[in-house]
Amino acid sequence: MLTLAEVDALAEQAHAGQVDKLGVPYIGHVRAVAAGLAPFGDGLRMAGLLHDVLEDTPLTEEDLLRAGVPAAVVATVRRVTRVAGVGYEEMIRQVAGDQAAALVKIADNAHNSHPERVAALDADSRERLARRYRGAREVLWPAVPEADVRAVLELVNPALLAELAAPGG
Repeated sequence: MLTLAEVDALAEQAHAGQVDKLGVPYIGHVRAVAAGLAPFGDGLRMAGLLHDVLEDTPLTEEDLLRAGVPAAVVATVRRVTRVAGVGYEEMIRQVAGDQAAALVKIADNAHNSHPERVAALDADSRERLARRYRGAREVLWPAVPEADVRAVLELVNPALLAELAAPGG
């Protein structure tokens, strides 16, 4: 079984050379997602670190298992990974049915919605992604206890706490 530090190193190696939409090394995004999952233990932190490896790198589920990533972590990573032929909204509904996966996706959404990250995008992208992420939050947030959503937001994107507190949030 890998330690959290070893999974971090695996994620860093897997995402080596990748940058996000802002041109920042991609490992920063997955580390921010993992940091937001700290209250829920190392297993979810590992899933946060690996949440995009199946989608964005050549690594497979089998590679992760062979490397010593716990099977429960790999299962959560698989649940948050986009599958060909499944639209984003449907994937979000499926993720919402699994608490661990929902927490990972909530942390991912919170980081992708962070004001500093969003401000660097062009206006069309900001608007399109804001609608997409807001719609995802409407499905994901009710899927877990509000205290858990709050815990993630406090660590990843406190600006979203106002949305959580709003009626229907």
